[in-house]
Amino acid sequence: MFSFFKKKKIIPLIKLIGVIGNVGKFKQGIDFAGQEEIITKAFSFKKAPCVAITINSPGGSPVQSHLIYSLIRQQAKKNKKKVIVFAEDVAASGGYLIACAGDEIYANSSSIIGSIGVIYSSFGFTELIKKIGVERRVHTAGKNKSTLDPFLDEKKEDIERLKNIQLDLHKDFIEVVEKSRLSKLKKSEVELFSGEFWSGRKAKDLGLIDEIGNANQILREKFGEDVVIKKFERSKSWLSKKLSSSNDRVDQLANILEEKSVWQKYGL
Repeated sequence: MFSFFKKKKIIPLIKLIGVIGNVGKFKQGIDFAGQEEIITKAFSFKKAPCVAITINSPGGSPVQSHLIYSLIRQQAKKNKKKVIVFAEDVAASGGYLIACAGDEIYANSSSIIGSIGVIYSSFGFTELIKKIGVERRVHTAGKNKSTLDPFLDEKKEDIERLKNIQLDLHKDFIEVVEKSRLSKLKKSEVELFSGEFWSGRKAKDLGLIDEIGNANQILREKFGEDVVIKKFERSKSWLSKKLSSSNDRVDQLANILEEKSVWQKYGL
C-alpha cells in the first residue's frame, strides 16, 4: 500500500575519463584539482548505499593517481560508504591504481587491466644537433641539474638515479594494490607487478578485479531495477571550448599526439 510513496535509492556515479595529469592547455585530463569537488559532492549523499566510480584511463601521473586514490578512500571512510569501481575500456597503470580505491572492482571481459609498473620515455638528439651544426651550451649550479638532458649523451649515473626513483614509485604502487586486493590476488606463474596488462577475464582469474559486469547491470542487480544513478563528471568550461577552437593548432596537435600515444599502448 505504501510502496508508491517509497523513495527510490540514489547511487552517485563518478566518471573518470582520460589520461591522468596535465595533458595541455585545452585538453582536460584527470587530476586532483579537477576532481576534488566532484568526488566530495558524490560522497555527500547521506542515504546512498554506496558510491560508484567508472574509470576509463590508460594512466599518467603517479602523483595525481595517488592523490585521487587517497581522496576516495578518505571520503569513503569519513562518510561510511562502500565504493564500487567499474573499469571500461582501460584501467591501466595509474588508472588501475585509482580503481584500487574500490571495495569491489568490476570490468568488461574485454577491458584492459593492470600495467602495474612505472615508465619514463624521452628522445636523444645528440646526433641531430651535430648534423645540423648546433652547439649545445649548458651552465648549471649543481652537478646533477642537467640530468637526462635530451641534447647531451646519457650518463650511467643519471640512468641509475632515475631507476632508483622508478623502483620507489613501483614499490608504492605495489603496496596500494596489495593493500586493496589483500587475499584476492591469486598466486600463479604470472608476475602481477611486471607492468604487463591483461583482458578483464584474465584479470578476474588473477584477482585484480572481482567480477565481470558493467555499472548499470551490477547496480540494478544489487539495489533494484528502480535505482536512480546520478552521474558526476567534470564538465568542459565555456572558455575552454572557445579556446580549443582558436588558432593555437600546433599546441593542440602536440597534446593530441601525446595523449594518443598513451592510449595506443593498450591497443586503443
